[in-house]
Amino acid sequence: MPDATEPGGRLLGLDMGGRRIGVAVSDELGTIASPCAMVPRGPGDAAAIGAIAEKYGAVRLVAGLPIGLSGREGPQAAEVRAYTDAIAEDLGLPLVYWDERLSTLIAERSLIASGTRRQKRKEQVDAVAAAVILQGYLDHQRWSARRGGRR
Repeated sequence: MPDATEPGGRLLGLDMGGRRIGVAVSDELGTIASPCAMVPRGPGDAAAIGAIAEKYGAVRLVAGLPIGLSGREGPQAAEVRAYTDAIAEDLGLPLVYWDERLSTLIAERSLIASGTRRQKRKEQVDAVAAAVILQGYLDHQRWSARRGGRR
């Protein structure tokens, strides 16, 4: 199966919120993450994410994991793991978790800096946060590949 560094290895990034799931997609070379969509959380969300995955030919999901600033996982992380594991299983796609600390704050600040109005920011922040998460993962993958896979 292709990974983020192989052509055709598009990845979907997910920012799992309480009411919405932000979705981002990588380019085929695994270099750039772009905001893609916002999916309302609830019945049908796995199907909606599946449709996006199919549209872009995604080979893997990268989900943001809410880790506290202390580095520990709390109850919210366990809930995100259970929910996202179920979605990945439904879609038959491999799943990787990535630390999402401060991703929403970074996304919000980026939208403010670009002059996005408040109402539009509310509509876009989840997808932009998903892109921040996915970009962090892609950057780490490239860095690891250059370092010979050493951490």
